[in-house]
Amino acid sequence: MRDFADYLAQFTSHLTDDRQNIQKPDIRFINVQTKFIFVTGGVMSGLGKGVTTSSIAKLLQLADQKVSCIKIDPYLNYDAGTMNPVAHGEVFVTEDGGECDMDVGNYERFLNQNIAKSHNITTAQVYSSVIDGERKGEYLGACVQIIPHVTDEIKKRIRTIAESEKLDFLVVECGGTVGDIESLPFLESLRQMRVEEGQRGVIFVHVTLAPSLDVVGEQKTKPTQHSVQELRRIGIQPDFLAVRCTAPLEVKTKKKIAMFTNVATNDVLSCHDARSIFEVPQILYDQGIMDSIFTKFNKVGMVNASENWDRWNKIAEDMTSHKGRKVRIAMVGKYVVLADSYVSVNHALKHAGAQINRSVDIDWIDSESISDYSILSNYDGILVPGGFGTRGSEGIIQTANFARVNNVPYLGICFGFQLAAVEFGRSVLKLEDANTTEINAETKAPIVDLLPEQRDVSDMGSSLRLGANDIRIKKDSKAQKIYNSNLISRRHRHRYEVNKKYIPEFQKNGLIFSAESDSGKRMEILEIPDHRFYFGVQFHPEFNSRPGFPEESFTAFIGAASE
Repeated sequence: MRDFADYLAQFTSHLTDDRQNIQKPDIRFINVQTKFIFVTGGVMSGLGKGVTTSSIAKLLQLADQKVSCIKIDPYLNYDAGTMNPVAHGEVFVTEDGGECDMDVGNYERFLNQNIAKSHNITTAQVYSSVIDGERKGEYLGACVQIIPHVTDEIKKRIRTIAESEKLDFLVVECGGTVGDIESLPFLESLRQMRVEEGQRGVIFVHVTLAPSLDVVGEQKTKPTQHSVQELRRIGIQPDFLAVRCTAPLEVKTKKKIAMFTNVATNDVLSCHDARSIFEVPQILYDQGIMDSIFTKFNKVGMVNASENWDRWNKIAEDMTSHKGRKVRIAMVGKYVVLADSYVSVNHALKHAGAQINRSVDIDWIDSESISDYSILSNYDGILVPGGFGTRGSEGIIQTANFARVNNVPYLGICFGFQLAAVEFGRSVLKLEDANTTEINAETKAPIVDLLPEQRDVSDMGSSLRLGANDIRIKKDSKAQKIYNSNLISRRHRHRYEVNKKYIPEFQKNGLIFSAESDSGKRMEILEIPDHRFYFGVQFHPEFNSRPGFPEESFTAFIGAASE
């Protein structure tokens, strides 16, 4: 909560000299308390809670409110760092080195602002804090229980973010679905906050499903009804229902859902399929969600800033309307079975395409199963994203070779950067055993080797080189032209690095390392100057790309691929 003295000073400044007539304070200071919007989900996972959360936050931001988001993940992993991306989706890396759920990436892209790792709360983090406190005797001999100790820790983390960042609104997404055992302590915490903050302080938005069966041809409401019943059973009455559906909800469907869920018809929101997720804020706005939110929070007089809306609508429109030809990109990686494994890369490519008025078609190719590399000639560009381990590595090396030899635009990220160096070592430097020690610890030509500080690391979680680092770019390089700067900051997630021992031989033979970090210890960018576009980066540029503000290496790559 903001300092009450500041509020009092603001209020009293409106008093007239004779103190007879009191003017109304600025509407922004009527309620000095952060408002909370809790987003829950039911029926099944994957309905779009993250997009709903991001869209509501965006609408509040467009209304000139200071807003941020939190993602609650009920799993027992401390963070997302050790999770297989095929099972859970990509691991999103924050500026401060957090390995977070991919929804945090959605929040950053929608709001165009950095989100701290503290905004991803997991069961393991909460329980670790509670157990640590118990071991230190902080509970004064009490029997430590889920209620109140675990729920108090959850509420403390949410409120700490709201107060430390002095937010007008905090939108909190509770992962999982209603009825999951692991979600119950979090839902109970949110229920308690509704009681403590009052109805003017907390709103619940519940995301559900209204499927349309081809056989029947009508929108079915039972999944939503049962989901809300389960939510009400644990003491939470939703204020809004965000109902996922293929086509817009029919009026009769809205009325039926409203009748059985005790939610006003106008607050049953149709979240139907859209061309782009960036159109969802407009879909929600057109159904009156902002007027309803401000009314429920007693924020009378709040309006959307038209200048902000014009800017956002232009970005949303650019993401879907392209007059230029399509650019076909082959993304060759290890985790292509699930597109969400590379969700930030997918978005970054689209952002870059929109910037130059091109639509980007992405084909995901499994680096483990590819055998006929001639199929890559059907694409305008080749991208190799990050990854770990032996599986599929030879396919990536051969892909890098194909792009280099055939002069096809190539962008290698992290693992794609490292294996491009390995390929060059084998094919050009004639080091037949060239490899990374991640794949072959006994290689006689360790082009890529373990970071020195990683040699004594035993834990897998949160032990990589993580977060943002400053990167110095060499003058007159392609990298300098791309970034129009000699100094940038980008996020990292890796354990291995290019071996500096081989750099002189690389540069003699036409491949240069045009950027470095940590006072020259780490190689950050490689390029081949006489190639159409052959560019590798040790960092993860996709985490810095936003709609309307694409990351420069992606823009350069798509530009080269479209020529």
